[in-house]
Parts: sequence; structure tokens; C-alpha cells
Amino acid sequence: MNGGDSAGRLVRPFTLTGGRTRPSRADFTLITSVTTVDPPPARAARPQPEQARILRLCVRPVVVAELAAQLDLPVSVVCIMLSDLLEAGRITARAPREISRTSDLDLLQKVRDGLGRL
Repeated sequence: MNGGDSAGRLVRPFTLTGGRTRPSRADFTLITSVTTVDPPPARAARPQPEQARILRLCVRPVVVAELAAQLDLPVSVVCIMLSDLLEAGRITARAPREISRTSDLDLLQKVRDGLGRL
């Protein structure tokens, strides 16, 4: 890696978030599923280049951790950009489905019973 590239990587996240260090919303975890809204809202402003890249990657549902890996950006930076896109109506975000602890224990019991019969 050359010196210019490493220096650019230090500045890049700061410029992508407009200097912000926290998202304006707390909607995103590593396993939140994100999908592009199609068609985009009529009032939507033209996205910045990295936002446009996010929108292309989210044509099909993708989780935040995978999105950050594909973009090669810190999750915190991706969450800030996702917050902006969510507020602009450009994406939807779905939290992971809650699984009750009781059903997990029931399932484990059934698996154990099934293995015991083998």
C-alpha cells in the first residue's frame, strides 16, 4: 500500500459522514436487514456516490455487517450513511425477528430427544 492510499483511508470516513461520529437514529445493528426502496421517493435528493453504491448493494436485502464488509468501511460509518438514507426514504430497515427463549429450549429438547432415539 502506498502512503497516499493509507492517508486517504484516514480521511475518507470523516468526509463520508460530514464529520458526524454517531448516526441520527438507533435503527441499525450488525444484523439489521436493509433494502433499497424502489422506486425512490419523488422528493429524494440525488445520493452521494457512496450512498448510491449502498443503494445498488441493497437492491436485495443485506445485513449491515455484510454491507460494511462489501463497502470496506467501518460499521459506524455505514450506520451513519444508512441513517441518512432511511430519513430520506431511500431504504427500509428491518430488525431481526425475535426468537423467544422458550422456543429455543423446546427446540433443543426435541433435538436432544431425537438424537437419543438414534
